[in-house]
Amino acid sequence: MSKAFDVLVIGGGPGGYIAAIRAAQLGFNVACAESNAYDDPKGEPRLGGTCLNVGCIPSKALLASSEELEKIEHHAADHGIKVGSVSMDTKKMISRKDEIVTKMTGGIQYLFKKNKITLLKGHASFAGKDASGYQIQIDGKEKETVTAKNVIIATGSKARHLPGVVVDNQLICDNEGALKFDVAPKKLGVIGAGVIGLELGSVWRRLGAEVTILEAMPSFLGACDPGIAKEAQKLFAKQGLNIQTGVKIGEVKADKKGVSIQYADNTGKAQKLDCERLIVSVGRVPNTDKLGLDKIGLKVDERGFIPIDDHTCATAASGVYAVGDVVRGPMLAHKAEDEGVLVAEIIAGQKPHIDYNCIPWVIYTDPEIAWVGKNEQQLKDEGRAYKAGQFPFAANGRALGMGRSDGFVKVLADAKTDEILGVHIIGPNASDLIAEAAVAMEFKAAAEDIARICHPHPSLSEVVREAALAADQRALNM
Repeated sequence: MSKAFDVLVIGGGPGGYIAAIRAAQLGFNVACAESNAYDDPKGEPRLGGTCLNVGCIPSKALLASSEELEKIEHHAADHGIKVGSVSMDTKKMISRKDEIVTKMTGGIQYLFKKNKITLLKGHASFAGKDASGYQIQIDGKEKETVTAKNVIIATGSKARHLPGVVVDNQLICDNEGALKFDVAPKKLGVIGAGVIGLELGSVWRRLGAEVTILEAMPSFLGACDPGIAKEAQKLFAKQGLNIQTGVKIGEVKADKKGVSIQYADNTGKAQKLDCERLIVSVGRVPNTDKLGLDKIGLKVDERGFIPIDDHTCATAASGVYAVGDVVRGPMLAHKAEDEGVLVAEIIAGQKPHIDYNCIPWVIYTDPEIAWVGKNEQQLKDEGRAYKAGQFPFAANGRALGMGRSDGFVKVLADAKTDEILGVHIIGPNASDLIAEAAVAMEFKAAAEDIARICHPHPSLSEVVREAALAADQRALNM
């Protein structure tokens, strides 16, 4: 007799493991299937998905290590700290990153045991449906078929590769290979000036690489507020990142000497970039193949995403839901987590809600970039009357004391009602500061609400308050 579950989650990434934990908290008999070992030394499936294993967490660990090196090399003297020769033990840096990943993924295994969640080790796919529920085939070291009344698809995404460009994760790498460099290359090429390209390009630039980033789009960071993107491009160029936009990639060749990239620049002139290693970071595609969706009457759209109801994440198959990178919306771990919680609560008969306009975005460069809500160009395109308030970190005592005074905060509010429509930050700790804006927007707060709240002094959060004050021409420290 096959095992039967109330809820079965396919995929153990942020959307999947959080969905499983929330469903278990609500009293369901829950299982989660995961097959990716992510270089586990024992070849065992590892929980946490791309985010914890080869994405968010390891990249932030490397960013932190490279930032420490840069502080010592270039900023310690500003504080009166004298240092001698400094070098980076790259192998130790990578080892530290791996230790953090192992600790985090092990923590999820503990949470599964704590919440009595059954881990099914193997690739899960639909085999059919009958009166007892959906039959899910698990292909692992041992094959089995289990039954579930409700299924949550949370299989995440994988790196998009360019046609004709073979990613070997040695010379030509995607995000996974770029996290494992044994030494910093002298010359590093990056195709794609998105989040991954900028973050990993920053890591290896700090460790001594000459980094050239080739971006096909005519503008830099098109998803950002135009003012933020302009400031970021200026600051990154000052740091030494060579960012070229509007390029057209041609032939890419790899040999013993390295990698050669033929491309046309934004004027159409033929150019060539020779580098030791190349990172290809041109987006991600959903992991929706080999799920056996046809066995239950489901199809993906032209981009490979699973169509769902926008409010409940329900697919066209009753009792089957999909969350995270396999559905519409931004490919963000915290978006997947919220959708996982939402679906578990819907299965329990609750009525949760997600306001996708209030989901914050973050790029963990230095300075960090974060935003929530609409940007100025979007508001102009909508024809919405708005007012803007902006305040620089250069006028903030805490930022000056930290030696982190680049950037600013911008608050956009409705011209009549003063409702906050968007907040955009480039500066120190932007990833933490943006949370205040997200909370404010969830409660439909006005810019004046933030402006009248007492913020601690001295703190970086005062810049958010001053920007809110500036939206009404009331900034106090400028």
